[in-house]
Amino acid sequence: MTETTDLRSDATVLEPATSILDERAAADAPVVHAWMPASPCGAGCVAVPDTAGAVRSVVRVLGVVGLLVAFPVVNVATPPARRTALHRRYARAALRCCGIGLRVVDERGAGAQGAAVDTRPREGDGAAADSGHGLLVVAGHVGWADVLALAAVSPMGFVARGDLVSWPVLGQLARLMRVIPIDRERLRQLPEVIAAMSARLAAGERVAMFPEGTTWCGRAHGRLRPALFQAAVDTATPVQPIRLRYLDHTGETSTVPGFVGVDTFLDSARRVLRAKGVVAELVLLPIEEPGSDRHDLAERCDRAIRGRTEVRIDAHATAIGTGPTREIVVADATS
Repeated sequence: MTETTDLRSDATVLEPATSILDERAAADAPVVHAWMPASPCGAGCVAVPDTAGAVRSVVRVLGVVGLLVAFPVVNVATPPARRTALHRRYARAALRCCGIGLRVVDERGAGAQGAAVDTRPREGDGAAADSGHGLLVVAGHVGWADVLALAAVSPMGFVARGDLVSWPVLGQLARLMRVIPIDRERLRQLPEVIAAMSARLAAGERVAMFPEGTTWCGRAHGRLRPALFQAAVDTATPVQPIRLRYLDHTGETSTVPGFVGVDTFLDSARRVLRAKGVVAELVLLPIEEPGSDRHDLAERCDRAIRGRTEVRIDAHATAIGTGPTREIVVADATS
């Protein structure tokens, strides 16, 4: 306790003592701000999957375990010049072990050659773009399998949640791709994230991000937030929009891989491992030039990615009902 004097009454008042450590802890504590991305998607969005059967599910689990055990050894034994292809194979093998197929549709056109994502196996440094120029890759965000799907097309760095390196399967890939951690609750860290992205793009690397800022079920989506697009504007880096969606065995949108609401990683992984006939479809869209305005760039990429998949958020929320979602308490924007 500290002793202070109230000058208005000349009375002595006892107050709790505060230390520098207390002040630092308060400054470092995450604050949920008014600009925090939020999704209405929850348990009501996620369909009950057609099950692949107990035997196949067990085989998938064993495949994932085998991959986790074998990959570190194989990675160390592989010459550095061949690790790019190895990392891509790891991502594709992880998808297969999870029961997710991969389909890549190239709609870039002739004008995008050189800077765009290359889908062919290639040796060399996995960080550098094939053309020697940086490339910012943007896609919508459905769940944890998104990282595997993009990495299966082309090795790249990711802007992702900081704890991703501790996750099964994804953690190994995250460390290899040198994930740029982001905590969306801490606005003060945003300039550091943009600076890290800019440094890699300027060095000729590929960096992928999910600018919705949170996950959606796949039937609805949020807008692409413009903040991180500043890295492309600052470095005059072209942007590769990718339309990423998951399909079921009938070719319709699948919400099984959605990592939404109160899902834990184990809940989501269990659902995916039991599912039958899920395919990740990636449509490589024409390159967008960075321009000088991140808001305009984000809008152009948003229009390109959404295409014919526009879904009104309010109509979607009405259709799915409420369902459990993560509670978000928004702080006063003026505080």
